[in-house]
This record gives sequence, structure tokens and C-alpha cells, in this order.
Amino acid sequence: MNCRLLVSIIIVLIALAAVSNGEGGKTQRKSPFFALCMDTHDEKKRSIEEQNEMLRDLGFDGVAHLWLDKLPERALSAKKAGLAVIQVYFQVDLAAEQPFDARLSEILPCIKDQGAQLALLIEGGKPSDASVDDRVVEIVQKIVDIADPLGVRVVLYPHRSSWNERVSDCVRIAERFSDKKVGVMFNLCHWAAIDKSENLESVLRLAKPYLASITINGIDTSEEIQAEKGNWLQPLDAGSFDMKVLFKILDELGYSEPVGLQCYGIPGDARIHLERSMKKWKALRP
Repeated sequence: MNCRLLVSIIIVLIALAAVSNGEGGKTQRKSPFFALCMDTHDEKKRSIEEQNEMLRDLGFDGVAHLWLDKLPERALSAKKAGLAVIQVYFQVDLAAEQPFDARLSEILPCIKDQGAQLALLIEGGKPSDASVDDRVVEIVQKIVDIADPLGVRVVLYPHRSSWNERVSDCVRIAERFSDKKVGVMFNLCHWAAIDKSENLESVLRLAKPYLASITINGIDTSEEIQAEKGNWLQPLDAGSFDMKVLFKILDELGYSEPVGLQCYGIPGDARIHLERSMKKWKALRP
């Protein structure tokens, strides 16, 4: 082989390797990008079919759905649009005699074997109260018994003021289940509402063995939010929080699970803020 040609090939291979690696030599992995709560405050009041078509046109990989109502319609429409239903949000009430919607076993088969997640918000208890852990495990096990045979993974959604307010609450429960059948989520806005910026990496490292999904949005720093001087729910291109810091940590952890765009409460035409967020996402994850 010509010596010059060989040198050229080597240079190209080195350049490709450099491009494929993130900062610090860590590989940037591809995560499915989906939208959630893009419908709750959309001034256009789009139908489920229109929502899914909009997300497809904007380049999203999937969509999430709130609760069980109209889930079969969402699943069918998403399939037609070429989207995955990546998550379904589901409430648990520890204080109720029937702690979760009894329709679960009837409705959940509409997303069977699609790699979807059932994300649990657990209410009815004092935030982070470990004294009810056994009760939580008992209820979550019943939900796993329904979801797991359908290929739907149960994940725990830490939510400000809920029982599972902190990521550590979710990890504590996930550790009680074998084969990591129960996963953990990290939600940037809910974490920022109750924790310190300096704890971001330690929280993500704690969750790593069970980390099944994260949600992001434009946001100010946790210190600004907790001092009531910041905004915790904005399009992805807004806010003082440096999203690059988050993804640097995730790349170091080898994270490649789904990333959700939290849109709850963002006013106006959803397409406008979704376009802004998608542009920022592409800049963050080229």
C-alpha cells in the first residue's frame, strides 16, 4: 500500500475516534428523546393524533402519556406516527384502600412488548418516610406482577412533595427488587426544587445501577429556585442551569437510556417551545 495513503487512512481513523468521544474521552451515547406533558397547557389544544404528528415532524423519537385514560388511543396514534410510547405516568396512593387504578391490567396490554416504562408517582405518605417502605414494596410488587409479563418496566418517579420526593427514596425501594425489575428516574426540575447544585453528581451516581430514564427542561439553578428567584419549568434553551454539566456526568456514567423533555405548565403554542427545545437538544447532543 502507498505510504501516503496509509498515513491518510490513519489520520482519518484518529479523527473519527476523536469525534465519537465526548469530553474527557468518554463516549457520547445515543438516548431516545421524547416529550412529556406537551399537551397540558398547549393553547392550540391539539388532539392526541395532532400531538403525535407534531412530535414526529419535529424529530422526537417518542412520547409519554399521563395516566390511563386514552392510553389505547395514544398507543395506536403513536404507532401510526412512527413514535414509541416511552413512558406512561401512573399514580399510587399509599393511604387508599385501593392504592392504584384497578384498570391497569385491562389497559396496559395496549403497550405490550414495546419497551415502555410505567412511571410511578407515589402519594399518600410523608416525603421520604422510610417507615412505610414495606407498604410501598408490597404495592409496587403488585404493579410489577401486572407490568413485567407485558414487557413494561416499572420505574419510580421522584416528585417534589410526593412520598418518593428524592432519588434516594426511589433507590431504596428499587434495591428491594431482584433483577433490577424496578428502575429509578431522575427528574431535573424536581431534583432542583429540593437539593443543592453541588449534589448533582452524587445523586446520579447513587441512581446509576437502576437509572432507567431522566427528564430535563430549561431551568435556573436549584439555589435560585429554592430562593423563589428562579424558574423551574422553561423551554430547554432557557434558564441559568448549565445543561452541559448534567450531560458530562451522564456520559461519564455511560448513560444511554431515554431522555424526556418536561413541558408541563409551559404556556402558548406547544409547537413553538418544542421547536426551541429540539434545536437546543441537537446542539447539546449532536
